[in-house]
Amino acid sequence: MNHIPRIPRHDEEAGPHRRPPIEPRPAREPAFTMPTSVIVMIALLAVIHALRSTLSYHDDLQVLAWFAFIPARYTSEWGVLPGGIGADVWTFVTYALLHGSVMHIVTNGVWLLAFGSAVARRFGGLRFWLFSAAAAAGGAAVHLAFHPGEAIPVVGASAAIAGQMAGAARFVFDAGGPLVFRSAPGDARYKRPALSLIATLSNRQALTFIVIFFLINLAFGLGGAVSMAMPIAWEAHLGGFLVGLFAFKLFDPVRS
Repeated sequence: MNHIPRIPRHDEEAGPHRRPPIEPRPAREPAFTMPTSVIVMIALLAVIHALRSTLSYHDDLQVLAWFAFIPARYTSEWGVLPGGIGADVWTFVTYALLHGSVMHIVTNGVWLLAFGSAVARRFGGLRFWLFSAAAAAGGAAVHLAFHPGEAIPVVGASAAIAGQMAGAARFVFDAGGPLVFRSAPGDARYKRPALSLIATLSNRQALTFIVIFFLINLAFGLGGAVSMAMPIAWEAHLGGFLVGLFAFKLFDPVRS
């Protein structure tokens, strides 16, 4: 009887020429992710502004008197502002939770997403909030030094965000570090030791970023480039940035 050899089908093993197993597809990373602490911060700013919009003009003035940063509070001839010693302290931070308009929040929100996200991924939620509060307080202190006794309230998270920008400059421009929106949350590049202050100032990209920030804000102050509806507290921006730049190591959980 003649033997007819059996030809294996394509879906069966055929010795060394068998088809390799099909690897499962890796799960796709989300196209856009944000740290929870950044989402909560933006949401808090929006909710506070929405609640203020429901108040009468007089009641909103009371909110500003209690929580906005007003340099006149610290001069002896002004004794009518509420809150006493407590408000003398908490307004160094609480002013950052108030905003002058929806556009003010949107503008700050964009910068917060860009630079706050990088810092929040590195610091974690609690350190991120404390770092932002320190930058806000530093911004208020510098504004007070330039405007002692001024009765115009200062509001907005710009000084806190300026501190986040300075903090990001300490590690995102490193050769092995992340650039904003370029790496997924949890990427090891967020955990690399940060540049020293001297190394940051020696890094061409970081130095260019810092110089541009200062030039833009000095242009606001020296050139009088302010909005008639809402003057820009550029001194507070510089104060927050300096705190973020010099105090970064105090908050950074990544050690050399």
